[in-house]
Amino acid sequence: MEIKEGVMVPLGYGKFARSDKIISLERIEDERGPGRRTIVYVEEVVHPMVASRTENSILANMVEIPREELEASAALELLYDIQDDIQKIGPMLRKSIKKEASFDIDKIEKRINEILQHEIEFDDVH
Repeated sequence: MEIKEGVMVPLGYGKFARSDKIISLERIEDERGPGRRTIVYVEEVVHPMVASRTENSILANMVEIPREELEASAALELLYDIQDDIQKIGPMLRKSIKKEASFDIDKIEKRINEILQHEIEFDDVH
């Protein structure tokens, strides 16, 4: 991957950084949510910036990535976001949704966790 030089990369909520000045991207794990997706370290900026966009979407603006790789990355990103949101749904609401809409959140959450675990194991091997 080669970084595009001098391209302004949107970080969300009116924040931008030059593509060739971004040093590192760090996925926010704890307290992640709207407006808090990625910590962005920028050259010559004392404190890191908090971006509302995911590390993959920021990276996609910074570099040339093959379309297939970008689409796979976006799909995984979506699964991580859904996983974050599903974890906030309590047991009573889950039961109600399952009863009213025949939509089994527990089953979907289990499948997402399996896919993401497989992805982590795959990354560890490669």
